[in-house]
Amino acid sequence: MHISIIAVGRMQRGPEQTLMDDYLRRLPWKTSVTEIDIKKQAANAEERKAREAERLLAAVPDGAALVLLDERGKALTSRNLAGKVDDWQSTGYSHIAFMIGGADGLHSSVLARADLKLALGALTWPHMMVRAMISEQIYRAWSINAGHPYHRD
Repeated sequence: MHISIIAVGRMQRGPEQTLMDDYLRRLPWKTSVTEIDIKKQAANAEERKAREAERLLAAVPDGAALVLLDERGKALTSRNLAGKVDDWQSTGYSHIAFMIGGADGLHSSVLARADLKLALGALTWPHMMVRAMISEQIYRAWSINAGHPYHRD
């Protein structure tokens, strides 16, 4: 399995970066993080989302399951997310991409491509913290599916 995290913005060194790196390093799967940075300012939020969408979608590997982090998505339990990962593996997916949009959210073209829209609860989280949180949940999903004692119900 290969896991990608594709996100708008550049992460600076700090506790969020350290935490994300720690969880990704624990995984036996290949992992990658792709950061999308749009230098030229857009006239408005819709134009900015469209520019980001083009770069985000280009970063999704061919044939990957795409999970969008979206406040309007489904709030799954860790076991339910682990079940989705297991289902994707069982049906032949070898790559799962987790995508984190910019401050204005994701363009409709990105939302239309999603295999799963996932919410990390009803609260709004800083984008850099979301990277660390989804990294932990990916590791937790692996541990649940592998029977590793990390996750406790």
